[in-house]
Amino acid sequence: MAAITSATVTIPSFTGLKLAVSSKPKTLSTISRSTSATRAPPKLALKSSLKDFGVIAVATAASIVLAGNAMAMEVLLGSDDGSLAFVPSEFTVAKGEKIVFKNNAGFPHNVVFDEDEIPSGVDASKISMDETALLNGAGETYEVTLTEPGSYGFYCAPHQGAGMVGKLTVK
Repeated sequence: MAAITSATVTIPSFTGLKLAVSSKPKTLSTISRSTSATRAPPKLALKSSLKDFGVIAVATAASIVLAGNAMAMEVLLGSDDGSLAFVPSEFTVAKGEKIVFKNNAGFPHNVVFDEDEIPSGVDASKISMDETALLNGAGETYEVTLTEPGSYGFYCAPHQGAGMVGKLTVK
C-alpha cells in the first residue's frame, strides 16, 4: 500500500489528423421553374495514416496515465519559506485516492500516522513510514493510498516537537 518512489513522465507530441478540403467546381441545379440555384457543399476528406493512428494511440494512453496521476494529492514536506510544516496541513481526499508526500525543504522528513488519531481497525504501521526511515533529498516521495473513510492525524517524527503535524479526512 505504501511505497517510496521517484518518477519522470515523458509526454509524446501529438500531430493530429490531416483535414483536406476538396474544392471542385460547383454545379448549379435549377429547381422547377425557379431561377434560384443551390450550390453543392464542398466535400471533406479525412486522411489518416497508420503513423497518425499510432500517434493518436500513444497520446491517448499518455492522457490516461496522466489522468491517473492527476488523481493524486500532493503534500509538501517543508514549506517554500523553510518552515517545518506539511503544505497543506489539512486536506480531504476521496477513498482510494493516492496521497504523495514530497520532500520540499528543511529535510530530512518522514510521514508517521498517529495510531490514536486514525479510524479504528486501521493499522498505523502499514500506512506509515518507519519512524527511523527518512526522506533525505529534495523531491523524494512517500506514497500512501487510504481506503478506510475517517480522520487521520500524521506527523514528521524528527519535527513533531516543532509543530510539523497534519490532519486529513478520507471521504
